[in-house]
Amino acid sequence: MPDIIQLLPDNIANQIAAGEVIQRPASAVKELLENAVDAGATEIKLIVNDAGKALIQVIDNGKGMSETDARMSFERHATSKIKNIDDLFHIKTMGFRGEALASIAAVSQVELKSKKAEDITGTCIEIDNSVVRKQEAVAMQQGTSIAMKNLFFNVPARRNFLKSNPSELRHIIDEFIRVSMSFPEIFFSLTSNGQQVFHLESGSLKQRIIQILGNNYSAKLVSVQEQSDYMNIYGFVGKPETTKKTRGDQYFFVNNRFIKSAYLNHAVMGAFDEMIARDSFPMYTLFIDLDPSQIDINVHPTKQEIKFEDEKIVYAFVKSAVKHALAQFSIAPTLDFELDPSIQQLDSISKPFTEEKKSSAASSSLYNTFSQKNQAHFIENKSGLKHWKDFYEPAEKSTPVVTNLTFEHSNDELLANNPEPGFVSLRSLTSEPLMVIEHLTQLHNTYIIVQNDTGFLVIQQQNAHERILYERFIKAVDGKPIAIQQNLFPITLELTAMDMVILTELLPELHFLGYHLEPFGNNTFVIQGTPADVGQGNEKLAIEKMLEQYKHFSADLKYTKREKLFRSLAWQQAIKGGTPLTQKEMKTLVEGLFACNMPNITPNGKPTYTAFKKNELDKMFGR
Repeated sequence: MPDIIQLLPDNIANQIAAGEVIQRPASAVKELLENAVDAGATEIKLIVNDAGKALIQVIDNGKGMSETDARMSFERHATSKIKNIDDLFHIKTMGFRGEALASIAAVSQVELKSKKAEDITGTCIEIDNSVVRKQEAVAMQQGTSIAMKNLFFNVPARRNFLKSNPSELRHIIDEFIRVSMSFPEIFFSLTSNGQQVFHLESGSLKQRIIQILGNNYSAKLVSVQEQSDYMNIYGFVGKPETTKKTRGDQYFFVNNRFIKSAYLNHAVMGAFDEMIARDSFPMYTLFIDLDPSQIDINVHPTKQEIKFEDEKIVYAFVKSAVKHALAQFSIAPTLDFELDPSIQQLDSISKPFTEEKKSSAASSSLYNTFSQKNQAHFIENKSGLKHWKDFYEPAEKSTPVVTNLTFEHSNDELLANNPEPGFVSLRSLTSEPLMVIEHLTQLHNTYIIVQNDTGFLVIQQQNAHERILYERFIKAVDGKPIAIQQNLFPITLELTAMDMVILTELLPELHFLGYHLEPFGNNTFVIQGTPADVGQGNEKLAIEKMLEQYKHFSADLKYTKREKLFRSLAWQQAIKGGTPLTQKEMKTLVEGLFACNMPNITPNGKPTYTAFKKNELDKMFGR
């Protein structure tokens, strides 16, 4: 029998290594940016075409490489950062893998140009499928430019597994943000298909955070800074009012290297305990500096997960530092009465305090007891306390009109009088005709009571409206577009780079759903029109909330892009619990719900109503 074990050729071995190192264009972006940082660059430019599939180019003004170093950098296990085994446990540089450039050259066509300050000319090397095609001298400035073209051109199976361009671009932006956030003293820029996405001037960490995450954070950042013999922590956390429904704006760096750590995230969440809602996530950008010997960064191929020698100390220190920062800046939960409509309806708030009421109040003994000097301990038992209600007149019954629950007239008539084939009517669903549809009852400004012969239904208004909107969106995309309400004056919407990519991807579907937006350059869109459901002045807020909810759904892989959009818009536009409704609005809502294909659940599977039988009520009362 002949021997069957043999060494792999270098080009195949490199492609196998590339599978670990270069999983998608963003992986190559990370490696090239980290190498540029290690080269001591003060300016780093990233250029991508077709989300990195056609071109990824990084240009820096670092120290550059000699002709020999430029050639050696593409060999397997070649690195300038590790010389012995001890160096592996005291790593302070970013790129030290030793397989990055070899892996990149194995799955793309690479052109490297590099020049040291003392050299007269630089070196240009072209590599194709791990084979050097050309090496020659070239005139250039100090620094390095590396361009990788046609990623996975020789591994078509892996190229087929890449996602859409907007999806891959989001991953590239993620990696770009993580590296640029770590080094605010370095200028970074990102250009995609000839359009500049980021232009980050060097500055302080706070300036870099605002440049990346948006001006909304400019006055809402709390500084965190604690030092000890074991470790230092510094950075910023957002005030409680900046919380979001997604984890997007959360960054941890250990020795300037971005890491993912559910353990440390739990520490920060613990510091915010009782300050924010349970399903909300605070913004934070925190840097931990400690001895490299206290951590192991080789536990994961991408180096985004690390192991601490003593996790409990780090956990306690992070939680304590964030808590101390929040306390130092007097951050505490605030009462926002606007969130509770029932408080707004109190007579003391909604009714004007007239001159007549003022004089009546001033003449009472209760008022005099507290207004005269040295009278605090002379409060009379008969001070008129029992007559305090006389200051206010009995409340008149009035129901505020809600503007964001509207239905098109044609659609209204269709739902109420001519349900489409296959629709389930309220009569067939409950097996009994409605007895009282003209006068509906709203409970706690959240539930609608609908009576029928066999008992009654309790409808949750937000869940019901979500179902109505969701099915309306499905019809809109299937050929019945929602009418657009044109804005008299176009509104400018400025977004972060990540949100800009998401919104650009969603523009065609949004147009069908009544949103008319046009790109205006520099991460800006112009809102030309919105659906009639969106109240005037709320256009920007509606789109921002929709994007936030869309990112929340994006974590779930079982939904398509269109399904995520429908669910996000339905949740964002639905009338919320706690909102008073008029009789007409309640009737429209009930009729619209039972004209749906699936009126009993929301798109997310929550019940829209619960049925109660009259005979069950009779049993409860012994009848």
